[in-house]
Amino acid sequence: MKSIEKTTVSQRQWRISESFILVVALLLIGANLRAPITSIGPLLGSIKESTGISNTLAGMITTVPLLAFAVLSPFASKLSRRFGMERVIFCALLFIALGAIGRTLFGAGSLFAGTIFVGLGIAVCNVLLPSLVKQEFPNKVGVMTGAYTLSMNICGALASGISIPLAVQLGIGWKGALACWVILTVLALATWLPRMKSARLSAATTASYRSKVNMWKSPLAWQITFFMGLQSFIFYNIVSWLPEILMDRGMVADTAGWMLSLTQFSMMPFTFLVPILASRMKSQTPLVYVTFSLYTVGILGLIFGSTAFVPLWVSLIGIAGSFSFGLVMMFFNLRTKTAEEAAELSGMAQSVGYLMAAVGPMMFGYLHDLTASWTIPLFLLFAASIFIFICGLGAAKNRFIGESIS
Repeated sequence: MKSIEKTTVSQRQWRISESFILVVALLLIGANLRAPITSIGPLLGSIKESTGISNTLAGMITTVPLLAFAVLSPFASKLSRRFGMERVIFCALLFIALGAIGRTLFGAGSLFAGTIFVGLGIAVCNVLLPSLVKQEFPNKVGVMTGAYTLSMNICGALASGISIPLAVQLGIGWKGALACWVILTVLALATWLPRMKSARLSAATTASYRSKVNMWKSPLAWQITFFMGLQSFIFYNIVSWLPEILMDRGMVADTAGWMLSLTQFSMMPFTFLVPILASRMKSQTPLVYVTFSLYTVGILGLIFGSTAFVPLWVSLIGIAGSFSFGLVMMFFNLRTKTAEEAAELSGMAQSVGYLMAAVGPMMFGYLHDLTASWTIPLFLLFAASIFIFICGLGAAKNRFIGESIS
């Protein structure tokens, strides 16, 4: 009897240990989904000087990952079913690591090739993490979604803030500053290795899966997809153009840069809280109303409000972004019945969504050039928030893909 009890205790301790390692792995994978990209922006000046590339090509460095997201996202769930989620995530992390190192080895060619590798790896993880959470933490979807998205945003903001100090004060240059983020990827790979033993079982159980729902023909799936795309459209336009908008209105460059940082830091607590709140609601409609209200006040404040209140306007936009991002991450799980369906919906939404995000800054800049003003481009963001509200009301209703409203 004692031996049986010891075995039971030992098994319980092993399961706790395994769960803890999985949580750490999830957080580390999340940490790799923004930092390799956000670390580039502050270093573009040094990169241009070192490689001799034009401003257009320099701008493409931050656009290439978004295009990689759009291209590969629809195939991530298929790769997961064919080879198993564990193997595919492991290979995706390897792509991120190889890309992070490869883009610093030679000239402009390897910079772009490495960036493509990074984008492809992140695209796969972006799609599969909601499915992983649904599979491994079915009773804690909100908490775990909030945890890994918080990790993602903290490391993303940190990477943009310390890239220049790393390059200049440590004397390692832009190449060293970019390469050092591979440490996060190596840690993620190390903590993910214990999951590889279940890869064969995962591949066997998912290979025979066939969804009864065609996501691309589902009105609800399209509502979630456009919700994803429109919130990405607003976020990447703000990231790309906010400092320019504020400097045109008389703000000094340093302060304008800090306003962009404030936008991102204001997101962090709500990035964690919104998925938890959403998971406890049958309908997320109240959160959609809050999201739209925050976008409305923040964007209209930038258009019509006093520059003295810019910190308030950008903070509201940042909080609105955290609400919309947290909601869409939860929609992937709340509107699907299985982890496989969650991966399919995530792949569809992120493919279309990041394509919209990639064209957004170019459209925004074109409207500015056409009108010689930031007013019309900002109204474009307000129009996007209206459509977020419309799509969100449909996506927030208590139902599954392929079912009627309950």
